[in-house]
Amino acid sequence: MAGARFSQINLVTHDLKATLAFYRRLGLDIPEGGAWKIGATIHHAKAETGGDVDLEFDSRRFAHAYNRGFAAERGRVVIGIELESREAVDGLWTALLEESVQGLQPPYDAFWGARYAIVEDPDGNPVSLTSPVDPTRRSPPPVL
Repeated sequence: MAGARFSQINLVTHDLKATLAFYRRLGLDIPEGGAWKIGATIHHAKAETGGDVDLEFDSRRFAHAYNRGFAAERGRVVIGIELESREAVDGLWTALLEESVQGLQPPYDAFWGARYAIVEDPDGNPVSLTSPVDPTRRSPPPVL
Protein backbone atom coordinates (compact mmCIF):
# COMPACT_ATOMS: atom_id res chain seq x y z
CA MET A 1 0.00 0.00 0.00
CA ALA A 2 1.43 3.36 -0.98
CA GLY A 3 2.20 5.62 1.94
CA ALA A 4 2.63 2.87 4.53
CA ARG A 5 5.72 2.98 6.72
CA PHE A 6 7.04 0.81 9.53
CA SER A 7 6.69 3.11 12.51
CA GLN A 8 6.60 1.27 15.83
CA ILE A 9 7.40 -1.72 17.97
CA ASN A 10 5.26 -1.95 21.07
CA LEU A 11 6.25 -4.40 23.82
CA VAL A 12 3.43 -5.56 26.08
CA THR A 13 5.06 -6.55 29.35
CA HIS A 14 4.34 -8.71 32.37
CA ASP A 15 6.06 -6.20 34.66
CA LEU A 16 6.30 -2.74 33.11
CA LYS A 17 8.34 -1.26 35.95
CA ALA A 18 11.00 -3.99 35.65
CA THR A 19 11.00 -3.77 31.84
CA LEU A 20 11.54 -0.01 31.90
CA ALA A 21 14.36 -0.40 34.42
CA PHE A 22 15.98 -3.03 32.19
CA TYR A 23 15.85 -0.93 29.02
CA ARG A 24 17.05 2.14 30.91
CA ARG A 25 19.94 0.03 32.21
CA LEU A 26 20.79 -0.78 28.59
CA GLY A 27 21.10 2.95 27.99
CA LEU A 28 17.77 3.85 26.39
CA ASP A 29 16.32 7.24 27.27
CA ILE A 30 12.81 6.58 28.57
CA PRO A 31 11.51 9.75 30.23
CA GLU A 32 9.63 9.36 33.50
CA GLY A 33 7.21 12.14 32.66
CA GLY A 34 6.25 10.71 29.27
CA ALA A 35 4.47 7.68 30.70
CA TRP A 36 0.71 7.12 30.79
CA LYS A 37 -0.14 6.82 34.44
CA ILE A 38 -3.39 5.95 36.07
CA GLY A 39 -3.04 6.95 39.68
CA ALA A 40 0.51 6.04 40.63
CA THR A 41 0.69 3.06 38.26
CA ILE A 42 2.56 3.42 34.97
CA HIS A 43 0.85 1.67 32.04
CA HIS A 44 2.68 3.08 28.99
CA ALA A 45 6.07 4.61 28.21
CA LYS A 46 8.00 5.55 25.10
CA ALA A 47 11.75 5.42 24.52
CA GLU A 48 13.37 8.43 22.91
CA THR A 49 14.99 6.64 19.98
CA GLY A 50 15.92 9.61 17.82
CA GLY A 51 14.96 7.55 14.79
CA ASP A 52 12.05 6.85 12.51
CA VAL A 53 10.76 3.87 14.51
CA ASP A 54 9.26 4.25 17.98
CA LEU A 55 9.85 1.77 20.79
CA GLU A 56 6.96 1.79 23.24
CA PHE A 57 6.04 -0.28 26.30
CA ASP A 58 2.62 -1.18 27.72
CA SER A 59 1.25 -3.09 30.67
CA ARG A 60 -0.94 -6.07 29.78
CA ARG A 61 -3.88 -4.33 31.41
CA PHE A 62 -3.37 -1.28 29.19
CA ALA A 63 -3.08 -3.48 26.07
CA HIS A 64 -6.59 -4.76 26.75
CA ALA A 65 -7.84 -1.15 26.82
CA TYR A 66 -6.76 -0.36 23.25
CA ASN A 67 -6.94 -3.86 21.73
CA ARG A 68 -10.07 -5.88 22.47
CA GLY A 69 -8.42 -8.80 20.67
CA PHE A 70 -5.31 -8.82 22.89
CA ALA A 71 -4.20 -12.29 23.91
CA ALA A 72 -0.76 -12.94 25.37
CA GLU A 73 -0.52 -16.27 23.53
CA ARG A 74 -0.41 -14.32 20.25
CA GLY A 75 2.69 -12.57 21.46
CA ARG A 76 3.39 -9.46 23.41
CA VAL A 77 4.82 -7.42 20.56
CA VAL A 78 2.68 -5.18 18.38
CA ILE A 79 4.26 -4.21 15.06
CA GLY A 80 3.08 -0.75 14.02
CA ILE A 81 2.36 0.34 10.46
CA GLU A 82 1.46 3.99 9.93
CA LEU A 83 -0.78 4.74 6.96
CA GLU A 84 -1.31 8.10 5.30
CA SER A 85 -4.81 8.82 6.64
CA ARG A 86 -7.68 7.78 8.86
CA GLU A 87 -9.57 6.60 5.77
CA ALA A 88 -6.61 4.44 4.74
CA VAL A 89 -6.83 2.57 8.07
CA ASP A 90 -10.50 1.77 7.49
CA GLY A 91 -9.93 0.85 3.85
CA LEU A 92 -7.00 -1.46 4.49
CA TRP A 93 -8.83 -3.13 7.41
CA THR A 94 -11.78 -3.91 5.14
CA ALA A 95 -9.56 -5.17 2.31
CA LEU A 96 -7.53 -7.41 4.64
CA LEU A 97 -10.63 -8.97 6.19
CA GLU A 98 -11.97 -9.66 2.68
CA GLU A 99 -8.69 -11.54 2.09
CA SER A 100 -9.36 -13.65 5.22
CA VAL A 101 -6.81 -11.88 7.42
CA GLN A 102 -7.77 -12.20 11.10
CA GLY A 103 -8.98 -8.89 12.55
CA LEU A 104 -8.23 -8.39 16.25
CA GLN A 105 -9.32 -4.79 16.87
CA PRO A 106 -11.71 -3.07 14.45
CA PRO A 107 -10.81 0.51 13.50
CA TYR A 108 -11.75 3.13 16.03
CA ASP A 109 -10.78 6.65 17.07
CA ALA A 110 -8.15 6.01 19.74
CA PHE A 111 -7.75 8.30 22.73
CA TRP A 112 -4.26 9.43 21.61
CA GLY A 113 -5.77 10.97 18.45
CA ALA A 114 -5.17 8.35 15.74
CA ARG A 115 -7.47 6.02 13.84
CA TYR A 116 -6.33 2.59 15.00
CA ALA A 117 -6.93 -1.09 14.18
CA ILE A 118 -5.08 -4.38 14.71
CA VAL A 119 -4.83 -7.39 12.42
CA GLU A 120 -2.89 -10.62 12.77
CA ASP A 121 0.01 -11.51 10.47
CA PRO A 122 0.35 -15.10 9.15
CA ASP A 123 2.46 -16.07 12.20
CA GLY A 124 -0.06 -14.71 14.69
CA ASN A 125 1.73 -11.45 15.48
CA PRO A 126 -0.48 -8.42 16.10
CA VAL A 127 0.08 -5.64 13.55
CA SER A 128 -1.41 -2.23 14.19
CA LEU A 129 -2.71 -0.04 11.41
CA THR A 130 -2.62 3.57 12.50
CA SER A 131 -3.18 6.98 11.02
CA PRO A 132 -1.07 9.99 11.87
CA VAL A 133 -2.07 11.50 15.23
CA ASP A 134 -4.54 14.38 15.07
CA PRO A 135 -4.06 16.33 18.33
CA THR A 136 -7.60 17.75 18.07
CA ARG A 137 -8.99 14.21 18.43
CA ARG A 138 -7.16 13.34 21.67
CA SER A 139 -9.14 12.40 24.76
CA PRO A 140 -8.24 11.06 28.22
CA PRO A 141 -7.12 7.42 28.32
CA PRO A 142 -9.66 4.84 29.44
CA VAL A 143 -10.12 4.07 33.09
CA LEU A 144 -8.50 0.71 33.76
